[in-house]
Amino acid sequence: MIDWRQKLSSRKFWVALIGFVSSVLFALNFAESDVTQITSIISSAGVLITYILVEGNIDSKRIDKEE
Repeated sequence: MIDWRQKLSSRKFWVALIGFVSSVLFALNFAESDVTQITSIISSAGVLITYILVEGNIDSKRIDKEE
C-alpha cells in the first residue's frame, strides 16, 4: 500500500513530478514561459503540501507526548 503522506512530503517525488510534467509539456510544444509557470506552480504546491504534512506530524507527536 502506498503511504501518500510520505510520498507527498518527499522532495524526490516533487522533483520527479516536475521533471515529468515539464518534459511532457515541451514534447507537446508548449512555450518555455508556459512550462516555467506550470512548473513553478507545481513547486509551490509541493512546498505548501510538504509544510502542512510535516507540521501536522510535529503537532500530532507533541499531542501524544502531552497525554
